[in-house]
Amino acid sequence: MSSPAFRPDERLVPMRLQRFLARAGVASRRGSEDLMTAGRVKVNGRIACELGTKVDPLVDLVEVDGVAVVLSRGKAYLMLNKPAGYLTTMRDPQGRPCVAELVPVDKYPGLFPVGRLDMDTTGLLLFTTDGDLGQDLLHPSKHVWKTYIALVDGDVRDEDLEPLRRGIELDDGPCQPARCRIVSRRLAAPVAYGNVPAHTGFVEVQIREGRKNQVKRMLGRVHHPVLRLHRCRFGDLDLGDLALGSWRELDEREVALLRG
Repeated sequence: MSSPAFRPDERLVPMRLQRFLARAGVASRRGSEDLMTAGRVKVNGRIACELGTKVDPLVDLVEVDGVAVVLSRGKAYLMLNKPAGYLTTMRDPQGRPCVAELVPVDKYPGLFPVGRLDMDTTGLLLFTTDGDLGQDLLHPSKHVWKTYIALVDGDVRDEDLEPLRRGIELDDGPCQPARCRIVSRRLAAPVAYGNVPAHTGFVEVQIREGRKNQVKRMLGRVHHPVLRLHRCRFGDLDLGDLALGSWRELDEREVALLRG
């Protein structure tokens, strides 16, 4: 395996403030602009709400909500096999378990999750300090396929999945056509543990969107409620033998695959 993709970044030169915030992992560029226009960002003690504001990472003090933002001199790319019971957030005001407890946030300042998995959903979750790549991967134009394995209620027939392949209508609008198929229990190992109830089935679903609870809502619409859900692939990346609850750095080949 090649070396992990945590490496010195390009020369730190003056840049737009929203790019600085994105590279520091505070938010995407668009999210950083929202922080600026809301008056939550200061540069050298002054509120910076102009989107054309530039900063020198080596000279200027940038703060968000009074907390100094430091631009790491490297970018990190990690993969987590998320267990159930954790929120996909770096902190929770209510004190519930969150994925930040499972990855080395002290080692990689500015680390954030790329997208989200529901609290009870397991599987592949990417983390990075690269705000630009994180935003790019989630943009609809990127068309990144995410692959899920679901344990569903009811005896599934192939024709039950046809509406998903055509593009099923949900409450928040039509979905793009999905790839889906019935799979064996052997191929559905991440959701086939323990006592599997009778009259259930295993379905693989691939989608390119990232709406809230999308896979669960799609399968529920065809009368097969999801009992367990696991994401096994993100684009060309898969978990391999990464244990549940464990993380690892991506290698340079895997980062190149994400960049497309």
